[in-house]
Amino acid sequence: MTSRDKILSLFRSNSEAFMSGQEISRTLNISRAAVWKQVELLREQGFEIEAQRSKGYRLLGGPDLLLASEIEKDLACQHLGRSLVCLPEIDSTNARARQLAEQGAADGTVIIADRQSAGRGRLGRRWESPSAVNMYCSILLRPQIPVQQAPQLTFLSAVAVAETLNHLYQLPAKVKWPNDVLVAGKKIAGLLNEMNAETEQIHFVILGVGVNLNMTVEQFPEELNYPATSVLLETGEKIDRVEFAREFLQRIDGYYGEFLVEGFVPIRRRWEALCDMMNTRVQIDQGLIGTVVGLDSDGALRLQLDDGCVERIMAGDVRPV
Repeated sequence: MTSRDKILSLFRSNSEAFMSGQEISRTLNISRAAVWKQVELLREQGFEIEAQRSKGYRLLGGPDLLLASEIEKDLACQHLGRSLVCLPEIDSTNARARQLAEQGAADGTVIIADRQSAGRGRLGRRWESPSAVNMYCSILLRPQIPVQQAPQLTFLSAVAVAETLNHLYQLPAKVKWPNDVLVAGKKIAGLLNEMNAETEQIHFVILGVGVNLNMTVEQFPEELNYPATSVLLETGEKIDRVEFAREFLQRIDGYYGEFLVEGFVPIRRRWEALCDMMNTRVQIDQGLIGTVVGLDSDGALRLQLDDGCVERIMAGDVRPV
């Protein structure tokens, strides 16, 4: 946590009370000049900080930013977030996670950005990533599991996103194979996982997650591959992004711990319960038509054809017939 984050945390914990520069300096073991410099940088970020001679500083308000100090407060995780990197802007959180992984970053490292300049979706599609409205997050994992089980981890993040939306905002979020979360048939979140591995060893897996939180109609591109929405559009209310990030990380942390002990079965059951295409006739973009009967052990979609045979679908877009 930076000195700036620590000062902001002190302001938050002391509510509207004034804190003297000397008190902050003593608490954080930094100079008075350093305190003044960090306060000025907070002001440049949009925080409204009052200063009065003989009283000190107090926080009056601030912008909607995803800051490590805010997310870490009361964060109850066993595996994730021990290293939490929050950035105002980046090309791609997955790209930064890969860079950190190659430098030796630990299992459970989390990268969150306020804006992505080159966000990516599945099949190389562009993921619109405007500033200060959504959550763009990548989670670095180093699980000691067989390489063929790595695709199972996609479903952890899908379930965690859907259940967070259900719990915090009572939204009827559903999962769509292979890596989308929908509300009322419209895409509210997308997942993009990447892996670095040898034949028999996983070096790391990156879970990329983008969730539309406070995005307005005007911020969506005119041409979309799939109808999209946000929590703001569905509820009519702007939501607290820090609260969402904290709840999401805690949920996926719990499921990751469960996965490491019990395997894929509990997550598969949760995913299937959240999938409204179960037992529904669908068409795969290759032209296959059949009934969705669940997930296979490696995350493949099981599609029962009209002749009774079950086809394993490894990739493709799924739409109701």
